[in-house]
Amino acid sequence: MLAPDVVRRLAEALRAAGFGYDAVAGLLGPVAHAALSRNETTPGLRATTGGSPLATLTRLWPLQATVAVADAERALPGLVDDLCRAGLLERSVGEVRARVDLRPYADDSRDWWVVSDLTPGLDGAGVRVSADHVLGISSASSSLAQLTVREPVLRALDLGTGCGVQALHLAEHAREIVATDVNQRALAMTRLNAALNDVQVDVRPGSLYEPVAGELFDLVVTNPPFVVSPATGERLVYRDSGLPGDEMVRRVVTQAPRHLAPGGIAQVLANWVHRRGEPWQERIEGWLAGTGVDAWVVQREVADPAAYVELWLKDAGLHGAADYLRRYDTWLSWFEEQGIEGIGFGWLHLRRPATDREPVRHLEEWPYEVEQPLGAEVADRFRRGDRLRDLGTDEGLLAARLVVRADVREETAGRPGQADPETIVLRQQRGMRRAHQADTVLAGLVGACDGELTLGQILDALATLLDHDAAMLREGYLDEVRGLVADGFLEVALPG
Repeated sequence: MLAPDVVRRLAEALRAAGFGYDAVAGLLGPVAHAALSRNETTPGLRATTGGSPLATLTRLWPLQATVAVADAERALPGLVDDLCRAGLLERSVGEVRARVDLRPYADDSRDWWVVSDLTPGLDGAGVRVSADHVLGISSASSSLAQLTVREPVLRALDLGTGCGVQALHLAEHAREIVATDVNQRALAMTRLNAALNDVQVDVRPGSLYEPVAGELFDLVVTNPPFVVSPATGERLVYRDSGLPGDEMVRRVVTQAPRHLAPGGIAQVLANWVHRRGEPWQERIEGWLAGTGVDAWVVQREVADPAAYVELWLKDAGLHGAADYLRRYDTWLSWFEEQGIEGIGFGWLHLRRPATDREPVRHLEEWPYEVEQPLGAEVADRFRRGDRLRDLGTDEGLLAARLVVRADVREETAGRPGQADPETIVLRQQRGMRRAHQADTVLAGLVGACDGELTLGQILDALATLLDHDAAMLREGYLDEVRGLVADGFLEVALPG
């Protein structure tokens, strides 16, 4: 798309203009920046009239406004003609306009520039896009980036890379990155984004795992085209797989294990169907059967069929179109025929165990607020499962020394002056921010977990203090303690 020398000079110009996320947000101010996130540009245009290179680049790309040729030349010295020839800009007699988007993007540790197709629907304009539209930084891509385990790995795969946002993140902690997609325009933009940000990415064309046949990875991340539909009519490659229902997600999940190195993790952001008479957990357990992987699956929300169809028809710019009602009815009819009562959205985290053993799986619904980023919690969830497995039997757990995680707080509620609280809740301040209702025994047990005594010693002491039968106390609370370890309320103290 651009010669290496032009890419280098473009990066230098962007850097010289201070075209970074914080600088653009500061120039716009909180009101205009928030308005732009709602696809409204008027406040931003009012805030960027100063004529500086930063203001010009902000108007040109995030705000999609025309700028004077002279202003563009000052902000992009010697580059305007090259960018026009490459199709990134277009020039009339006195003005320059963007043909693709280029905007700063950042996390807590790094700034990048990301090229994608122009954001549709600014200022109430139509949102129709081409079939091979390359989506920019979306809420889904940001969510996946926040979920990704950020530990050093040798090889990482960005499956269905789009504009390459995940690959840029992976470059911070992976020695080798492979990015794949069926969309040739997406691959071209991924190559450009890698070059613009001076990272090395092996970009390959192809569907699903075909481009990496026979290869293993320590980390696979993917936000596949997961929209659940009849797979008829117009297809937008970034969201529509061409396969009916949740078949694309099933293939991503079932084929991932054969591409994971021992200890490798696959992280998938996806939709799945709720079919009449079939719990969603059973559906996904069926996908996982025989794969041998550990799994933590979290359903974050469920959409009813009508709301789901409306969302994606509007996303395609079809709301108000002549065939909107026909498409709506066809889609709902297909859901009815398939017995689909709802569509779940959430995360699937899979890990190939380092040794042969029975896999550990946990599927749950968690629609509540969580801490972001959550990648460390994903890794810890699998590690906690390993520690519980290493403890083995009840005797192993009773011999363990446990420690309350530092962020756990105890909340009590009851009538004023009452001797004992009516309710006791253990609540995490970090990670999933779970809450667990406890009785006085469990609260006392957790409060005593400081790594000094074994769990068995704590339970025996509580039995004596509360005049309970020690054997019954052990039998009644061991499974609950296992759950508290798995969910991160308690940690297994390591020897020494």
